Amino acid sequence: MANVDLKTKYLGLELKNPIVPSASPLSREIDNMKRLEDSGASAIVMYSLFEEEIAHESAELDHYLHYGTEGFAEALTYLPRAEEYNLEPDAYLDLLRRAKSSLSIPIIPSLNGITPGGWVKYAKYFEEAGADAVELNVYYIPTDMRLTSAEVEKRYVDVLAAIREAVKIPVAVKLSPYFSSFSRFADSIVNAGADGLVMFNRFYQPDIDLEKLEVEPGVVLSESSDCRLPMRWVAIFYGRLKASLAASSGIHTAEDVLKLVMAGADVTMMCSALLKHGPQHIKNVLADLTRWMEDHEYQSIEQMKGSLSQESVADPSAFERANYVKALNRYKLLV
Repeated sequence: MANVDLKTKYLGLELKNPIVPSASPLSREIDNMKRLEDSGASAIVMYSLFEEEIAHESAELDHYLHYGTEGFAEALTYLPRAEEYNLEPDAYLDLLRRAKSSLSIPIIPSLNGITPGGWVKYAKYFEEAGADAVELNVYYIPTDMRLTSAEVEKRYVDVLAAIREAVKIPVAVKLSPYFSSFSRFADSIVNAGADGLVMFNRFYQPDIDLEKLEVEPGVVLSESSDCRLPMRWVAIFYGRLKASLAASSGIHTAEDVLKLVMAGADVTMMCSALLKHGPQHIKNVLADLTRWMEDHEYQSIEQMKGSLSQESVADPSAFERANYVKALNRYKLLV
């Protein structure tokens, strides 16, 4: 193992290996974050702080601080100061500070929102609390039929621009693949100031309870086969976009990590695998990763990075439409 160098660089950060736990409930408690570090995580993306949570808490606090005080100004002196309330955003910042003081790996808080409002100031609070970078997770489903694709894309750029203006630390943007021209859009995000792209977030998909006749929430964990979508786009963008590339969704095994690194990913982000198997799963994947590299005589992650990207393979069209007919014909032969 000593002969294999697993180090990689993401958002300008030197990481000891390419496995980074993505935003999940596992980072809600400092003990779990320590377990992730002890198991070999090279950095941690904290669970997302949502724009709605910040807006709700601010509005609720303002209501209770001022309700009924119009005629009794002196009543304001009897109320606790705002900073004495344990609001979700404050609890998040406290967890970030404790993580930075307790852990030795980079900590990347996550902001989830879609409007360039006052909530973006929390990116600055993250920076002041010691965050190594910020991940902007844009989760937006445009249901308004009057919105054009250009207007939807502009929302992403506007939010990024607001956060980019607020902080000096690196900013990564976690995207969905649902754009009519994803290559052009990704390029516009990088040009707007993103230091890295995370591909992709997994949209919440509602289900219908046939007994209760209600729409119910639910989370479907990924499988290794889901890594093919980020693998394609990482391979296409490698060497073409001046940004760090992170693969997210479907990263479960050492084989998944190897494929994404060869496609060109700087890091691979795990969530579902850790929720299924616990933080110790990272240690097993790292052992398998090291063993494979030794067996195949790879000395470092940097040596293999991008070796099977679109610009490096003999047939670049393999990542595009050309293999579609071939894949269907192969399936026909199998059945």
